Amino acid sequence: MSENSRSSIHGQWSSRWVFVLAATGSAVGLGNIWKFPYIVGENGGGAFVLVYLLCIAAIGLPVMIAEVMLGRRGRQSPINTMKVLSKEEGRSPLWQLLGWSGVVAGFLILSYYSVIAGWAINYVLEMASGSFSGTSAGQVKTVFDDLLADPLKLTLWHTLFIIATMVVVARGVRGGLEKAVMLLMPALFVLLIILLIYAMNSGAFMQGLAFLFTPDFSALTGKGVLIAMGHAFFTLSLGMGAIMVYGSYMRSEDSIARTSIMIVIADTVVALIAGMAIFPIVFANGLEPGAGPGLVFQTLPLAFGQMTGGLFFGTLFFILLLFAAWSSSISLIEPAVTWLVENRNMTRRMASIVCGIATWVLGMGTVLSFNLWAEVKLFDMTFFELLDFLTANIMLPLGGLFIALFVGWAMSRESKLHEMGTKHLLAFNGWNFLLKYVAPLAVLVVFLQSIGLLEKLIEKLS
Repeated sequence: MSENSRSSIHGQWSSRWVFVLAATGSAVGLGNIWKFPYIVGENGGGAFVLVYLLCIAAIGLPVMIAEVMLGRRGRQSPINTMKVLSKEEGRSPLWQLLGWSGVVAGFLILSYYSVIAGWAINYVLEMASGSFSGTSAGQVKTVFDDLLADPLKLTLWHTLFIIATMVVVARGVRGGLEKAVMLLMPALFVLLIILLIYAMNSGAFMQGLAFLFTPDFSALTGKGVLIAMGHAFFTLSLGMGAIMVYGSYMRSEDSIARTSIMIVIADTVVALIAGMAIFPIVFANGLEPGAGPGLVFQTLPLAFGQMTGGLFFGTLFFILLLFAAWSSSISLIEPAVTWLVENRNMTRRMASIVCGIATWVLGMGTVLSFNLWAEVKLFDMTFFELLDFLTANIMLPLGGLFIALFVGWAMSRESKLHEMGTKHLLAFNGWNFLLKYVAPLAVLVVFLQSIGLLEKLIEKLS
């Protein structure tokens, strides 16, 4: 059965632009606005950005094209897509495990992602109420510590965020996902541009640009290169089934390669604008750019609290963070919802309720890991740290690796050419080469680095 005779029972995007917005919404999350600026800060600025951009082109884009291709060819949930396509290509039914890995990873990630997104809800209210006006670093840290120590408050925000996510997902592709991204993504871009204009007037804009775009290769370590490689892969939402299921709603006439390039560019531009908006504010206040994960929740509230108009723009910043998290969260749970609709004869609304409740319950483990269960550890990690490690360091790299291997090696050249619909054989061959040889090796290195094996291997060899 060819792709042309398949259609998704869940519907399809009304246009290519909607798919670009949806997939960009999935890719643009806390990683772009929360994580990217601080890992740039920790790894010396411009040289790191340059390596990151090269990794996006050589690893992220080829795997993104492959995952979209699988989704559109299968037209079902990731599990059923891999079941159909492995049979179609005469391959082992064990390839279904790739689909299962994506569905489970998305479910697990949303359970703790929702709790972190809840912090953003809390900070919107704290910032708007003037809690950070004229505060010291110690007072800002106390606000953050008090939030984490309060399981009731964390539960409230976690609950609200899960409800907001499932309300969108329950309404379907056109009525829910499409309407949400048509609202959230333009709003996100507008908020980013407003914050960028604000940063331009902070007095340290050129210093921020120099930090972000002037390569200092002496500050770039081997570990920094690996972090750039890993973030290039993670920032695009690859390996968790989200891009695959969004690809299944893509129209047959739209170019997979061109659309994927647009998504990658949009995601990268958002990350860079976030850096351009954040670093001038950090430098204008004499703060440390390599402040780590606390950059957003501790360093920036201090900066906004000191600046003219800071409370208004600080509130906008945390609304932006919340929008980014929301646009990602709907894609994280979509693979699980589609599988329940296809295999358990559930309505979309019932499947959304079931997934929402299950995600909420699991998320309570993350809520409690910051307070009541803080001393409960497995493999020397809290519940939250364990889930984060399992998904980010094991499931997503392996998911990306096996996507590259399946499309690169298990799918026939005819199937790939048919799906790409390309007449540019040189571009196709370049992509196929990257997917077969470069991407699997790079993702394998990311995987070995993330589980700590790479350092041990290097030690043995040296």
